[in-house]
Parts: sequence; C-alpha cells; structure tokens
Amino acid sequence: MSLSYQSSGVNYDQLDAFKRACQRAAKATAGLLAEHGYAEPPTTRGESAYLMEAADHYLAHVEEGLGTKNLVADAVYAATGKNFYREIAVDTVATIVNDLVTCGALPISVAMHAAVGESAWFGDAARMQSLVDGWAEGCRQAGAVWGGGETPTLRGIVNAETIVLAGSAIGRIAPKSLRITGDVRDGDAIIFLASSGVQTNGLSLCRLIAERLPQGYQTPIGHGDPRTFGEALLAPSLIYVAFVRECQRRGLKLNYVAHVTGHGWRKLMRLEEPFIYEITAPRPAPALFQFMEEAGPITRREMYATFNQGIGFAAYVDPAAAPAVVAAAQAAGYDAWLAGRVRKSGTRKAVEIPSLGLTYEGETLQVR
Repeated sequence: MSLSYQSSGVNYDQLDAFKRACQRAAKATAGLLAEHGYAEPPTTRGESAYLMEAADHYLAHVEEGLGTKNLVADAVYAATGKNFYREIAVDTVATIVNDLVTCGALPISVAMHAAVGESAWFGDAARMQSLVDGWAEGCRQAGAVWGGGETPTLRGIVNAETIVLAGSAIGRIAPKSLRITGDVRDGDAIIFLASSGVQTNGLSLCRLIAERLPQGYQTPIGHGDPRTFGEALLAPSLIYVAFVRECQRRGLKLNYVAHVTGHGWRKLMRLEEPFIYEITAPRPAPALFQFMEEAGPITRREMYATFNQGIGFAAYVDPAAAPAVVAAAQAAGYDAWLAGRVRKSGTRKAVEIPSLGLTYEGETLQVR
C-alpha cells in the first residue's frame, strides 16, 4: 500500500483551515498599525511574509519552525556518532529567511526559539556547540544579525530527549519599488532554483519510510548517490537570500517568487490570481526522491504534492528578462534554469507537468 503525507499524521486540509481562520481574525487587528506609523498593504495576508507599510519603506516579519527534521539528526547521532546539528541550525534559519525574501525583503535580524523538555539537552557540549555554530553560519549566509532568542524548558510538553527549533526574522524593503508584489502576467517565464534535498518539508513522511526499512537511516539510497538515507536527508537547506539580493543589485524585476516547501509543487500556484503554471522542462528527481518513491512506496503524484523534488525556489519573470535572471542566480551560486511558463486561462488555476502526466488543480492548495 502506498504511503502519503496524511498517513504520517499530517493533514494539510486541517492545517490550512486553521491558517485561514487565523488570517481572518488577524486581519481585524490591522488597524492597530496606525499608532506606529504603519499600515497593512493589500494582499499581504496569505503570503509567506507579513508586510507593514510606511511612507518610504516596508518592514517584513516571519515566524517559522524546523519541524521534525532534528529527530532524523538524533537517530543518526545515536546510531553513528555523526553530529548534524550544525546542518539542522542552518535548516532552521533557512526556512525562516527563505520565506522572508519572497516579498523582496532582505533579512536584518533573526531570533532563535529553542524549546527543550529538560535543560540537560544542552549538556551534550558537542551537539550544543554545533547548534550554536550552525545558527551563526545561517545568519551569515542570510546577511542578518543573530538578534537574540528564547530557550524555554517545557517539561511535560516537549520530550526530554528532544528540542523544538523555530525562530523569527524581520526584514526591510527600501525603496518600496523593490517589493515583489505578484505582478504575474500571461507568458511569464518560470525559473527554478535547485534545492539541496528535502530541505525542511515532508520529514514526518521521511521518518515513516525509515521506520519500515531494515537498515533505517543507514540504508544506502543508490541511484548513483553514495550517501545513506540519513545523510541525504540531513543535507543543509539552501538559503536563497543571495538570489533576491543579486536580482535587486542588477535591477532585475521579479514578478513573483515561491519558496517550495510544504505542499510540494502545488506551492507554485500560491498566488491568488488564477494562472496555469506549465512546467515544460522538469529535471529528473534527484536520487533521494527516487529512493523514497520506491522505498515507500509513494505514488509519483504524492511525491510532487508533498516534496520539493529538487526545487527549492521558483521565480516568475518577464520572458525577456529570463536569461538575465538565470545568470544572476548562477552568479550568486545557485543551480538555476528556465523551467516553464505561466498561461492565463480564464478562471482556472493549476500546475501542469505534461511530461510527467501530472496536474494539480487550484482547489488542492487552500492557503488563503
């Protein structure tokens, strides 16, 4: 029987219903911004970052969490002695700042939230220092100061052997013309930036796969990749701030960008306006994803609906600017390519991948 994300205990329909309820209640508080000299710009609700508008700039704010990826690091650490907490810290910073830059804001400050069940978690000096070093490295990659944090001990809420990692960031857009607004048009090019692996989504399903493998995380993934399952899962996430910064530096307009995390490639249609996002040049899924599809087993449709399948970030740009945007991404150190195009087709919203025979209609992504 095939596995799905829901079989691992994650139901996006339930999560998204809660998120929409939060958005409705939160919007009612927007008037309070006026006392601080800010206002809520239209269309910020439901995007990856929350914007506050002033006369000459925007501030952006994001709160994000790692999820359960550190449980993979714990299992590998216990079995092999290999410590991946530096990578785990970079992952956490990445999931925060990659959301922040989707609006065009460059991060200024990142804060850590590290909750444990027992303070003894910090007694493993090597693991603790790896977490510290990795967080600082993530901030350096993002070009942001590590501004502070919180380390609550929550006995009875958090397991004594684990840590819950999350955090927040603030950023700024100045001048205001650098805001990425969702100005997508018929015929726009879709540019993909490669991921390093699963990055930070779908780990509950990855852990379920490991539980069913005789060698667990020590299983070789094959397909030309020498790593074990655990090592491949724990590759640190890429931070895409430098891509947005380089496009701004070169004066290249990004009509919209998407951080491809939860919901897999369905996230490509996060923009509210109905478009068809046609992916005409998908690359073969990296070895890790091929391994998971077979080991689950997981249907191809579920794989692309849950995992990033080798794509961490997507940008929608005027087709005439596409070569320059790809060049900017490559100059900033990313593997990027022209992957498809945007089409306008009445009121229909969908992601189509013709070569794979996959289509995801708009109703499969309800984040607003």
